[in-house]
Amino acid sequence: MRHALKITAATGAGLLLLAGCGSKPTSNASSSSSGKAFKACMVLDTGGVDDRSFNESSYAGFQAANKANPNIKISYVASNSQNDYVPNLNAEVNKGCDTIVAVGGLMADAVKSTATAHPDQKFAQVDNASQGDNIYGLQYNTAQGGFLGGYLAAAMSKTGKVGTWGGLNIPPVTIYMDGFWEGVQYYNKTKDKHVQVLGWTEKNQKAGTFSQSFTDQNKGKTISQAQIQQGADIIFPVAGGAGLGAGAAAQASGGKVSVIWVDTDGCESASQYCNYFLTSVTKGITKSVQEYTEKAASGTFPTGNYIGTLENGGTGLAPFHTFDSKVPADLKSELDQIKADIISGKITITSPSQPK
Repeated sequence: MRHALKITAATGAGLLLLAGCGSKPTSNASSSSSGKAFKACMVLDTGGVDDRSFNESSYAGFQAANKANPNIKISYVASNSQNDYVPNLNAEVNKGCDTIVAVGGLMADAVKSTATAHPDQKFAQVDNASQGDNIYGLQYNTAQGGFLGGYLAAAMSKTGKVGTWGGLNIPPVTIYMDGFWEGVQYYNKTKDKHVQVLGWTEKNQKAGTFSQSFTDQNKGKTISQAQIQQGADIIFPVAGGAGLGAGAAAQASGGKVSVIWVDTDGCESASQYCNYFLTSVTKGITKSVQEYTEKAASGTFPTGNYIGTLENGGTGLAPFHTFDSKVPADLKSELDQIKADIISGKITITSPSQPK
């Protein structure tokens, strides 16, 4: 999951072509005869609009807002590197956008400087807190969803070892890994088991396994295969497109290994590996971006911060899809109870990366 997670996916010539085509309105993004069009503009992180992760989820929120209100005219510009952030943001300001949504926490400094220089321009940022009166922060406590994923992984593991790894050691990534690690510890405590987590421990935020990329699928496959060789039979990659390498590693295992995806429902965003996805820890980006955009278009720009949680649907577990019959009914009930206990506060999440 990219937050500063540049959770980026799809690679290849097609993506490079897409990323290079700049601001691109959708075919149905047009003004309504009822009044002046509302120009909603998005600056994507690296990885393209079809990264199977948070770029794609963010723009899907724009598309949903446009479908609900055709008077909302949507467009995006892709970033090929972090050096594109400030130029892209300024270009959108100069286009006369009514609001600019920046995707990814790594864009935080660029958004802050641009918003400070243009105090009358409205911004929103995915995966970062508000840094000014004209910036709306969209954050997600995915440690809560990750906790459920970790408990599930521990319960379903046959080897007693599960693995996780990230794209970069940044809070939007490690918050997932923290939650996953905590969920495994909770399973061990309540069941008197000793399931081991490879690749991360919440107790040492500076260590861990990272691909240093959100697009390198080969690196993701290599890391996943190394964890499999160490005994892991369930892998939790938090690395955008690079995480697809875990799907390839699971496929190569002949069904002995499964994957828990992040951000989106993997069976929908990366369907080629659906048979190997136990579930996905989701992040409600699409819905929150859609709601922000629709409110902004109505003339009421949200201020402050939105924090997605288990309670408001901002994070959670996707359906089990092909694994549904393999997940025991009592385990499903336990997950429901754990979710309720997290919401009520009976279970306390301790990840230091949780949004405040």
